[in-house]
Amino acid sequence: MYLLVILIALIYILTMPKNKMRELFALLVIALPAAYVVAKLAGLLFYNTRPFVVSNFAPLIFHLPDNGFPSDHTLLVGAVSTIIFFYNKKLGIILWAISILVGISRVLAGVHHTVDIIGSVVIAVVVGIVIYEIYQYILAKITKNYKPKTNNH
Repeated sequence: MYLLVILIALIYILTMPKNKMRELFALLVIALPAAYVVAKLAGLLFYNTRPFVVSNFAPLIFHLPDNGFPSDHTLLVGAVSTIIFFYNKKLGIILWAISILVGISRVLAGVHHTVDIIGSVVIAVVVGIVIYEIYQYILAKITKNYKPKTNNH
């Protein structure tokens, strides 16, 4: 299901005008690794044993018995959904709905606790907003200082 978010986002990006496509792609190239780094740092600060390890059952999908916090799948789709939301609110909400379903499915599969999903959502939203706001700030500075060349002979 997480691939559905990626596919829908990719189709949306490829149908955008070239300048917006480059802008959105650049934001994703920055936001996704940034969210991943923040998530890995958060995982160092908070260890959450996976539900199938704690309750000694076989999860619905195979997973290593490592730290469950935060959920990488939810983090990925949440970060994509957040960035898309800035460009298309309606599509962003749809992608967020699917992202929440991804998180719920990870809990139901027995590989994550709810806190792992909530942590991923918070990280994805905060990092997405910060990256977008920094981009908007830089763009405003560049645009304000931009002076078109004139050909006065």
